[in-house]
This record gives sequence, structure tokens and C-alpha cells, in this order.
Amino acid sequence: MIKIIISDEMKQACPNVVLGCIQAKVNVGKSDDKLVSALCERVGSVKQAWVLDDVASIAEIKASREAYKKLGKSPSRYRVSSEALFRRILSDKSLYFVNNVVDINNVISLKSRHSVGSYNIQNIEGDITFSVAEDGAEYQGIGKGTLNIEKLPTLKDDRGYFGSPTSDSQRAMVSEDVQEIIMCIYGFAGSEGMEATIEYAVDMLREHADAKDIETEMIFA
Repeated sequence: MIKIIISDEMKQACPNVVLGCIQAKVNVGKSDDKLVSALCERVGSVKQAWVLDDVASIAEIKASREAYKKLGKSPSRYRVSSEALFRRILSDKSLYFVNNVVDINNVISLKSRHSVGSYNIQNIEGDITFSVAEDGAEYQGIGKGTLNIEKLPTLKDDRGYFGSPTSDSQRAMVSEDVQEIIMCIYGFAGSEGMEATIEYAVDMLREHADAKDIETEMIFA
């Protein structure tokens, strides 16, 4: 597996941070009916369990909001993707179906309440560090134009920043020509439940993206 570390600055600010990482070769394409059904079922479960006013108090989301405050970033303006996903659902807005890997990310996020990002290994150079983005840092977000990422918890390789729990860059996005991915499950509330979430993610990737040569790792602060 590609080497991934958590920076000292991130560890000091967010001592409960943990990454669940999966590297695998996959077949990216349109989600099959079973995956679409699984995602719709998760949406239904969220609507049954919570209302919009509950979102900020969900334990995993609350922990991420507290981490963002410690880093000096507004958690309401720069929401983690899991919170944004829950808020979208509980505001009765429809979800986008992108491809099987991205849709799997959403299923995992709805089940675990963690943000999940998947990245194209081919466009990553060198080791990966989960760090606090420096002042003035930015990248081209997927569907969002230039994104101000300074002070966000962010993945960085030899070419620079490429992903965060809030929004990922275009550089490492997963499109249908991608053959190998690294998936990161971002946890800010400690490791409880992360191993089970990784196992669930592996099962989903095997079933719906023909994942092979799978490697997993849990990385602690």
C-alpha cells in the first residue's frame, strides 16, 4: 500500500484523528441496481433516524466540527462531506449518482457518518501526508471551482494537496478510466467502529466494483 502518515501538526490539533485506508484495483462504471438500491435504503434510514436540526449533534459529525474549529476553519462554512450529505438528504434534495466508486463512498458515509474520499492512484506521486493545509493553499475542487483549503485537514503528495474531508480536487478524482484507487475514511472521534467500517467498505468494493488486490490499513494520530 502507498505510504500514508498523519503530520505532527494534525496529531497535536486532533489527537483522536484516524484514517481508514483501502487500496484496490477496481472497475469503475455505472452503479448496478443493487448498489442504487443500497444507497436508497441508506437514505431512507437517515430520514427515519434524524431530522435536519440533529445533524450537528451526530457524534462523528460533531467531532469533525470540533476538529475544524481547533484548526481555525469554520465548520459551518466548510462542512465535512458527511455533514453536507446528511443535510442534503434531510432537506429533501435528491442525490447525484456519479459512478459505482463515488456512490459506494456515499453508502459508507451514510452508514458510518464519516466523510469518505476515493482517489486515482495514477495521479498521486510519492507518499501521502494527512496535514493542515498552509495559508493561501487552494486547489480546483470537483464541481466547485477554486477552493480555499487553507487550515483544512488535507491529503498531500509530492505534487501538492489533492483531497480533504470537505471536498476533493479534480486532479485525483475517480472517473470511469480509473483502474486503481486509494479510499480514505476520515475519522475524528477515535478508532471505535473504524475496523468494521473498513471491512464493510471492502465488501462493497468487491461486490459493486470488482475490487482486487485489496490492501487495508488503519492509521492513528
